[in-house]
Amino acid sequence: MSFLIFETLNKKFGDFVAVRDMSLSVERGEFISLLGPSGCGKTTTLQMVAGLLPPTSGRIVLDGKDITKTPPNQRGLGIVFQSYALFPHMTATDNVAFGLEMRGVGKAERTDRARGALDQVKLGQFVDRYPKDMSGGQRQRVALARALVIEPPVLLLDEPLSNLDAKLREEMRIELRLLQQDIGVTTILVTHDQEEALSMSDRIVVMQQGDVAQIAAPLDLYERPTNTFVSDFVGKTNLIQGQITGDNEVNVDGTRVSVDTLAHTHGSSVTLSIRPEKFQMSDDPSGHEVRVEAAIFLGASWLYRVKGSMGDLFVTQPNTGSAGYAKGDVAWLGWPEGALTLFKGAQ
Repeated sequence: MSFLIFETLNKKFGDFVAVRDMSLSVERGEFISLLGPSGCGKTTTLQMVAGLLPPTSGRIVLDGKDITKTPPNQRGLGIVFQSYALFPHMTATDNVAFGLEMRGVGKAERTDRARGALDQVKLGQFVDRYPKDMSGGQRQRVALARALVIEPPVLLLDEPLSNLDAKLREEMRIELRLLQQDIGVTTILVTHDQEEALSMSDRIVVMQQGDVAQIAAPLDLYERPTNTFVSDFVGKTNLIQGQITGDNEVNVDGTRVSVDTLAHTHGSSVTLSIRPEKFQMSDDPSGHEVRVEAAIFLGASWLYRVKGSMGDLFVTQPNTGSAGYAKGDVAWLGWPEGALTLFKGAQ
């Protein structure tokens, strides 16, 4: 049996369905991300796991025990909120030790455990510092240490990195993931940041308007999305409208595109999806001719918006150290076999 199970969870607020038939099995030590836009139900799901919201129907089972009706303070879960919620009048040690104090742990033991947890998140030199004297990243680590010190069976993270600047957020993703793997704590992360989910998770649950759109490992989710919502939300993509006109052939505004059409009917409308980085952009006229409408230098890569017989497309090319294409240049696009994903219907 899986360590944590969501069994057909539903949550309604009046007539509004916030979460619909959420079912998920999480293995011990697994890192799961709930990913989706605002209002998709990911935070509501986390709050049901934490016990802060009762499900309208369904069950939550932790290590074989039904905790659906167990009060939050009896679930023993570690929670890190977006705001960190640190006590400003307490030192880092006292903030981390607070949960242990509520559990009746003696002062000497809780101080030792709190300082050990601070060492674990690389804050051993800040044990006596107050939150106002810490950076955002340091406060985030104190909140994480406070959640871990109680040795929770499950760690719940509610957008914990969203208040950090871009560079620090990227660094903390790596550190948090390494710490999670080192400790082995089962973790559920709520995020709207696709890069955060892709870089940290064992599996990702993509949610859309209360429903589960897809559950998959990061690479599978990115390379093999099951619908246009996932394809467009997880990473950047180009969605191209067409019609099947023959075996393995789609017509896009008069341009014939080769793609596997086996599972689709001749004459039906379809949507093609291709990631910007899958394109191969060159001066070889054997491809699809395009004209560069915009060229943006991103450091590690170039981002182009091009226009051709297949419409407006975004293309990403690696920075090779030489000047890229400029606005007005003509180029040709190609792509490797399997780079195109075909979805039923026009979007």
